[in-house]
This record gives sequence, C-alpha cells and structure tokens, in this order.
Amino acid sequence: MGYVIRRVLSVVPVMLVVAIIAFLLIHLSPGDPAALIAGDFATADDIARLHTALGLDEPLWRQFGLWAGRLLQGDLGTSIFTHVPVTHLLAQRVEPTLSIAVLTMSLSILIAIPLGVLAAYRAGSWIDRLVMLFAVLAFSVPVFLVGYLLIYGFAVKLQWLPVQGYTNLSNGVWPWLRNLILPCVNLALVYIALITRMTRATVLEVLHEDYIRTARAKGLSVLPVLEHALRNAAIPIATTVGVGIALLIGGVVVTETVFAIPGLGRLVIDAVEHHDYPVIQSVLLISAATYVLINLLIDLSYRLFDPRIRY
Repeated sequence: MGYVIRRVLSVVPVMLVVAIIAFLLIHLSPGDPAALIAGDFATADDIARLHTALGLDEPLWRQFGLWAGRLLQGDLGTSIFTHVPVTHLLAQRVEPTLSIAVLTMSLSILIAIPLGVLAAYRAGSWIDRLVMLFAVLAFSVPVFLVGYLLIYGFAVKLQWLPVQGYTNLSNGVWPWLRNLILPCVNLALVYIALITRMTRATVLEVLHEDYIRTARAKGLSVLPVLEHALRNAAIPIATTVGVGIALLIGGVVVTETVFAIPGLGRLVIDAVEHHDYPVIQSVLLISAATYVLINLLIDLSYRLFDPRIRY
C-alpha cells in the first residue's frame, strides 16, 4: 500500500511540470500572442484589448496562479476562436477519439498477442517469418498512406464502408462501428506490429527456461505450456501496451484527419491553425494526464502478472 501511495503522489510533480509547460506555451510562441490571435488586420487598440482580455498584461506568476486556480475548479477557459467553453468543445469531441482509441487497442491486443505467441512457438518456421514480415511492413508504412489505400480499396472501389465521417453510438451499434472499421484497422496495424514483436521476443525467451522444459518433459500439452509462458512474459508486453498508448495519442491526430472524424485530433489541428491557445493547452493537459494515468495503472498491475514482485 505504501508503494501505491508513493506512485500516486509521484504523479503530482509530473502533472505540475506539464501544467507549467502548457501555460508557458502561449508565452514561448514567437511574436506577440495577442497579435497572432487578433490577425493581420487588427489595430493597436484591438491588440491592447486582447492583451487585457487574456490577462497578458499581468505579471507572469499571477497569470499562472489565476490559470491554475481556474484549472483546479474545472474551468479550462473559453475558446478564443469559437467563444465556446473548452469543456463543452471537449465533451463534443471526446466520444469519437475515445471510440477509436479503445477499439484500436482492443483489436491490437486480440490479434497481436496470439500472433506473437504463435511466432515464438514456431520460431524459425515459415509461419514465424511470415508473421515477422507482416510486423515489419505494418510498422514501416506510414499511417496516412495505409489510410488512403484502405479508403480507395474498401470505400471507393468495393463501397463496403463509408469513406469518412463518424456516427454517434446513440444512433446504433452497427452505424457507429461501420464508420470506425477503417480508421481503427488503419491505426491498429502499427500497434499490432509493435506488440507482436515484443510478444514473440519475450515468449521465445521464456520458452527456453528450465521450468518450461520440465513441463514439456512431464507431458504437458502445448496450450497449457504456452499459457504458462505467456503469463511469465506478460510484464514486458504490458509495458509495450503502455508505450503504444503514448504513440496512439499522436496517431489519432493523423487518422482523424485522413478519415475526417470530428475528434480531439481534429480539434487540435483547428486550434493550432487559429492560435486557439486555451484549446491547445487543455488537450495537452488531458493527453498528458491520460498517459500518466495509464502508465500508473500498468505499473500497479505488475503484481497481478507476477505475485513474486514486492514493491
């Protein structure tokens, strides 16, 4: 329990550093942030009013204190471009991004782990070479290129799936899933390759351990042996999944752009184009908090995979 408390408390300084970086984002940008936001045709009076509205005429420490105080109260500010509260914008965009992320990681884990175990069990065979060839190709080809190929093949030529867009889950499971098949398959290929290679390497190493050879010598069948090996190789695989989630945060931006899905990735692109700093800061904070939380949960889950671990 002491370790859990220390790990949870260690998240606080990490998030504090992220908050400082997110806050300084508006001040580290080249040029006058108010002038960038106001546009090329703004007058000096317009820029001065925007300075006051954004609080840029206050001392830096006071600006951070006011911003952090509003943040702790759940106030992420108001979009400069749309004049809508950022929390409202995020609430509108979170379902598509969350749907893509959950389906992508679920698909990746369900396909990659069996493939990796099979490749390790048949190491050196044509099955192993075929799986590794797929992993190398899937990891090497750019996400946006695969996306356009999937759109051309399954949406334009075969017309089995929609080209782009998103349907809310409230409108039905199949319409929701139909719009997500192509983007999730597109994004999942990279993570399938990453997790497959790690699973193969770790399971192959475990299969050469003495207790596995003893289990085989006692006549234990293939499936129980592989299950036992996978359980002992689970910690590096879980760590790889955590790293995959970090990559997923960036991959979603590209995928949502290719498939015109109105998620957080598209929101960030629009915010960058319009210098909408409150939106950029909020998405940066949420992305960092999500990544830190997932890795915290993965760290705490190690003892579930290996009861011998003592913190």
